[in-house]
Amino acid sequence: MRPRTEAGAYQGRFRFERRMVDRGGTSHEWSYNYLMAIVLSIVIGFVSSLLGIGGGFIHVPVMINLLNFPVHVASATSHFTLTVMSCVGSVVHLVTGTLAGTYHRVIPLAIGVILGAQVGARLAQRIHGRWIIRALVIALAFVGLRLIIKAL
Repeated sequence: MRPRTEAGAYQGRFRFERRMVDRGGTSHEWSYNYLMAIVLSIVIGFVSSLLGIGGGFIHVPVMINLLNFPVHVASATSHFTLTVMSCVGSVVHLVTGTLAGTYHRVIPLAIGVILGAQVGARLAQRIHGRWIIRALVIALAFVGLRLIIKAL
C-alpha cells in the first residue's frame, strides 16, 4: 500500500480508502484505485459475456488480489452486483414476455435463489476467508473443465 498522509488517507490519484465494521464487530480497511476498478470491471464484463459465464467468479479474485479488497467484502460485493443484474434481467424478461408459460419453473427457482442467498450469507460469516478462496478455486476449476469439455 502507498504511504499515508497526515489525515490518514492513502496518497495517489484515483485512490479510495474504505473502512467498514461488520455486524460481528470485525473492522475491515482497504484502499483501491477506482479507475483501475472501472477498467477491470469493463474487461471482465466483456470477457465473461464472450464466454457465456457469470463474471462474479472472476471479479472476486480480481478484487482480492488487484484491488486489495478483504475476502468477505469482495464476495459480498459480487453477490450484491449479481442480485442487481439478476433483478434487472428478470424484469426485462417479464416485460418482453419471454417468461410466458414458464412460471411453473421460474417461481420455484426464484424461491430457491432467495433462500439459498440467505443461507450462503449466514455461512459466509462463519467461514474463514481462506476457505472462501479455496471454494472459489474449486469453482474456477469446474468452470475451466466445463469450457474444455464444451470445446471438444
